[in-house]
Amino acid sequence: QVQLVESGGGVVQAGGSLKLSCAASGRTFRNFAMGWFRQPPGKEREFVATISEGSRTTTYADSVKGRFTISRDNAKNTVFLQMNSLKPEDTAVYYCAASQIFSQRGNLYDYWGQGTQVTVSS
Repeated sequence: QVQLVESGGGVVQAGGSLKLSCAASGRTFRNFAMGWFRQPPGKEREFVATISEGSRTTTYADSVKGRFTISRDNAKNTVFLQMNSLKPEDTAVYYCAASQIFSQRGNLYDYWGQGTQVTVSS
């Protein structure tokens, strides 16, 4: 089992920045690819970003490319999502997830956090 706890969400004005953190416990964190997903109000969950076990590879959704940066610290069992130039359409509940497969597909992720709300005001 892997337990994931997100933090860092909040309310920010458009153009602002937030940094989300996801702390992991349980099974060996460094063995998992980590991803961030989000669910906007009234919409389906969508992929945001993913990072491989050793941070060698990252992938981003087109909608966040150039604005968001995913990173991880395996010594601290934590994955981060730095979000810059935020837009109102970034408003969503953000989830981190762990997978044994590097993928953008949410159904391949085995463990999920409880989510953290990000609200971007215009």
